[in-house]
Amino acid sequence: MHTRLARAARAALITPVLLGSACAVSTQQEVEIGTNYASQIAKELPLIKDAEISRYITALGDSLARVADDRNLDWHFHVVDSREVNAFAVPGGYIYVNRGLIERSTTMAQVAGVLGHEIGHVTRRHSVKQMQKAQGTNIGATLLCTLTAACNSGLSQAALQIGASAAFAKFSRTDEAEADEVGVQYVVKAGIDPNGIPEMFEILQKERKTTPTDVDRFFASHPMEESRVTETKRQIAAYPPAQLKGLKRDTPEFQAFKERLLALPAPPAAK
Repeated sequence: MHTRLARAARAALITPVLLGSACAVSTQQEVEIGTNYASQIAKELPLIKDAEISRYITALGDSLARVADDRNLDWHFHVVDSREVNAFAVPGGYIYVNRGLIERSTTMAQVAGVLGHEIGHVTRRHSVKQMQKAQGTNIGATLLCTLTAACNSGLSQAALQIGASAAFAKFSRTDEAEADEVGVQYVVKAGIDPNGIPEMFEILQKERKTTPTDVDRFFASHPMEESRVTETKRQIAAYPPAQLKGLKRDTPEFQAFKERLLALPAPPAAK
């Protein structure tokens, strides 16, 4: 997540959502958090507005969310107009994938795997758990205001900053492994070849050796080791071959989507 965005997020307006350090976050509160983060993201990041681009990424994302989400969230999928390779999730069902990542993919299954992974962060509530953990470390805080102008005291401001930082913090290796695992499950349930997940990892690892600056942000926010490739391949190999037979690897619609993306004007310079 961009440093500038994180700073702006901490100043954004949002309703207080967590009362007491031991208070659980409801789904409604999680959606409120995400909605307000998404509003700030729309102001700070260059989101692609092309109707066909938006339609396709939403359709692909929804095909995964339908089999992943048992809370009836209203999911939102966006392409960020940036050449940098990155993808991230915001609580409540907001998923963002950078144009640079899509352009480096070769098949629909690879992008679907990225979306499935990010959906996994939301369904497993990794950001929300980080916020709750961060709140607990703020001794004496009785209110965690996630991005609210109502937090005017020094104590509340400290809680506010912890909450915003936690929302966009790097996930742990355990969280990343869990998102990989459920991501594989989601793409299989959606009828998509799960091999796209380790394939995308391998594409990015290869690029890291040749042009590391373009993929630095992805690796900064997604701890990556060879074990993630090995583990996702092991998980896929555990499926009965008959269950994986015939799963979609690529489609003409995806290739048309990617061609349209490549034909757009160059992304704005990174800030």
